[in-house]
Amino acid sequence: MNENKKEKLSWREFLQLNEVAGYFFRKKDPNRQTNFSLRSMHFVNKFSMVVFLLAIIYLIVKHFILS
Repeated sequence: MNENKKEKLSWREFLQLNEVAGYFFRKKDPNRQTNFSLRSMHFVNKFSMVVFLLAIIYLIVKHFILS
């Protein structure tokens, strides 16, 4: 995006989750070597993203629907 020209994002562009979905469901490289530390790090990252998204959904529901 050009610094001088501000583009307004549409809701469809704002709510795209392609990168998040790509992180969770990408193909595994069979030639790539893995160890316990790498697997556990990725598990913790995925778990924290899921908990964060659930917390955001909870706050939205609590604020807009239950109030």
